[in-house]
Amino acid sequence: MSPAKPQHSSTHHDAGGTTSTEQLTVAVVQCPLQGPRERNIACVDRWVRHAAAQGAHVILPPELFEGRYFPQREDPSFFDEARAFAGNRTIAHFSALARELQVVIPVSFFERDQQAYYNSVSVIDATGEVLGLYRKSHIPDGPGYSEKYYFRPGDTGFRVFDTSFGVIGVGICWDQWYPECARAMTLLGAEVLLYPTAIGSEPATPDVDTKEPWQRVMVGHAVANSIPVAAANRIGVEDGMSFYGSSFIANSRGDKVVELSRTEEGTALAHFNRRDVASERNAWGFFRDRRPDLYDTLLTADGHTRWRRR
Repeated sequence: MSPAKPQHSSTHHDAGGTTSTEQLTVAVVQCPLQGPRERNIACVDRWVRHAAAQGAHVILPPELFEGRYFPQREDPSFFDEARAFAGNRTIAHFSALARELQVVIPVSFFERDQQAYYNSVSVIDATGEVLGLYRKSHIPDGPGYSEKYYFRPGDTGFRVFDTSFGVIGVGICWDQWYPECARAMTLLGAEVLLYPTAIGSEPATPDVDTKEPWQRVMVGHAVANSIPVAAANRIGVEDGMSFYGSSFIANSRGDKVVELSRTEEGTALAHFNRRDVASERNAWGFFRDRRPDLYDTLLTADGHTRWRRR
């Protein structure tokens, strides 16, 4: 069942199936990305093909998979790696692949737009059509994660994309820690939430392991929004940082239905019935019982509402 032999152990995980016409099969790709751009793209290409052969409809690679995770340090030479959205070679490559395999692929890349730089995702439909662009909204800054040096906060707002297999919402890494992002995408009609990720050890605090809270917060989004959630992370050691993989897919009840280990290279697939997920969401009543009229405080940075209640 494996494609061409990868550099590390190859695995495939599959969490059951269904024959319903409402089926949505989601896959995550997990692999090391320390090599040159061409090698990394070939690695992701190989695993996308593998997932498609297993019946995946939507296949999620990790964040910034063209190269190593460069924001570990501030280095102006890395700005040379940014590419424009229009005419992007990596997007063109995966557009052709999506069309060939008839799958949806969110492509994470370092975007340059004139003098602005973004951490972005281009969503490619199963027809090969580029459906649009999302720019990462929440930009972290800390030891080993100096993203504010490189990326402006995204200006696209939270977005969903109507693909051949359903409506998907895509956040990027640090976005996954924010319930507002997940709620907004679900309100916009997302049927599954996808988070390309690059996360690992904490250089300043080597005794801290964030793997469990990283997964828990997204599992919480799955429950609170009654929606499946998938996260794809990289693996391997880059400049002393150990990326802990653990890519997973959770169902709309928050059960982790499939998960890769901290070190294995491979794909993981899960199958969902879109009609059943929507029915379950309605049964819980979370969206029926929301009180947007009480949420003014969420629009502030300090907890003080910006206008007086009438």
